[in-house]
Amino acid sequence: MTVILEHMKGAIFDLDGVIVDTAKYHFLAWRSLAGELGFPFTEADNERLKGVSRMRSLDILLETGGLSFGEAEKLAMAEKKNRLYVEYISQLDESELLPGVSAYLTWLRTRGVAIALGSASKNAGFILDKLNIAGLFDTVVDGNKVLRAKPDPEVFLTACRELGLGPQDCVVFEDAEAGVAAGKAAGMYVVGIGRPELLKAADLVVSGLHEL
Repeated sequence: MTVILEHMKGAIFDLDGVIVDTAKYHFLAWRSLAGELGFPFTEADNERLKGVSRMRSLDILLETGGLSFGEAEKLAMAEKKNRLYVEYISQLDESELLPGVSAYLTWLRTRGVAIALGSASKNAGFILDKLNIAGLFDTVVDGNKVLRAKPDPEVFLTACRELGLGPQDCVVFEDAEAGVAAGKAAGMYVVGIGRPELLKAADLVVSGLHEL
């Protein structure tokens, strides 16, 4: 595909929209919370939540509804949303892997490429276990390990360090604009997963890992 991909030493993957589509379950959980708060939350509204942390997502949701709450109340809401989400993803299995994921990760393994997950999700390890692919990752950097959400590069730089590699040796695989920006800010080559018109800052855009 490119010389960079042929010679990369580390591959860092986002989770939602790259490995598995759990975005639909996030949406259902956020929509349920919004309904309890008395306002509608649409799929178009949900686009703003992609690639950002749970608390920032809650702030965006509350902005959509024109509401504001104190920190304690917001923490309780975020926990409630997460409980709803975990109920949904508890049913996940390998059949929900996006096309080409297992084959591409296995191929990278055979070539000696180190593999990391770099996700805002605090449920990343649980999800990888449900999908039966946790053993393909050398390290998991998620919302439990980092403080700053994408587009801050912290998650990818942390993954890079945990792999023992420099940013120039790693390639980021991302489906969200904020994630692409984070990868570029980290000084890494970025493969966008999705639509080119939405991921203009990526170095390469493909529709999914099956293309690679």
